[in-house]
Amino acid sequence: MGSLSTSFGSFFERSISQMNGLRSQIDRAQTQIATGSRIERGSQDPAAAAALRVLDRRARLTEAASANAAQLGQELGLADRELQGVSALLQRARELAVAAGNSPLGPTGRAAIAAELAQLEQELFARANATTPDGEPLFAGDVAGPAFTRDASGAVIYAGSATVPAIPLAPGTVIERGLPGSQIFEFEQGGVPSSAFAVLGTLASALASGTGDPAAAARDAIAGLDSALDTVGRAQTILGTRAVWVDMIQTEQQGRAVDLAERRSEIGDTQISEAIIRLQQAMTALEASQSAFARISSLSLFRALS
Repeated sequence: MGSLSTSFGSFFERSISQMNGLRSQIDRAQTQIATGSRIERGSQDPAAAAALRVLDRRARLTEAASANAAQLGQELGLADRELQGVSALLQRARELAVAAGNSPLGPTGRAAIAAELAQLEQELFARANATTPDGEPLFAGDVAGPAFTRDASGAVIYAGSATVPAIPLAPGTVIERGLPGSQIFEFEQGGVPSSAFAVLGTLASALASGTGDPAAAARDAIAGLDSALDTVGRAQTILGTRAVWVDMIQTEQQGRAVDLAERRSEIGDTQISEAIIRLQQAMTALEASQSAFARISSLSLFRALS
């Protein structure tokens, strides 16, 4: 009798332990299917959990770099559009200078051209002080205020810095966010410092006053406008090159993000089909264990009572 009791007790403990293990397997498989995550706690698979932490850290770094690249691409695009407008208005100013220098104009004609040139100078000033949607100046370097201001006489002066911030886009890769306005709107003409603002303002004043030789002043302004157009053109080339570089980096970042996501999925995501198979197997095994336990328990009890 004692031997039977001991054997049944051992069987009972083993059966209970086995069924509890199967229930745990079922619970885990159901949780994995419901959440899509293979690892609930790091202790379940320490190596995989450590790999996931590394991948998550890399993904965060890639996400931050992608945000920088998107912002930089937007700013370069805004700067390029502004410079396209600048180039167009300088070209219009050149056409007016050619007309004023080659055609006999009376006071009314000169006044009309002078008025348009003054408007172009105001538009140029506005474009030179263009900002991002966040209010950051595009052409002030690393200065937060306006790129250009006017002094007491109305002359335009550069108020920004000679340097621009560099934006990190990848390990070891940084790209400057633009160009300082001094490299876009200012230049040397015959060894003398000048600017697109000065050329437009001087020509508009000469035509409006009518004193001296307005036609000669117009012809002289053409060279200055050509220099301004060349300077803006070089700036557009530089910004365009940077924009292409940013596009290439963004493509690489997108590929890297996909690779990281796929690797994370391989390590941490539930393989649904496999989890369903495990669930079905565990449920079948539990059902069989419960049935066998019930039969053997009844038989053991019957023998114990006989």
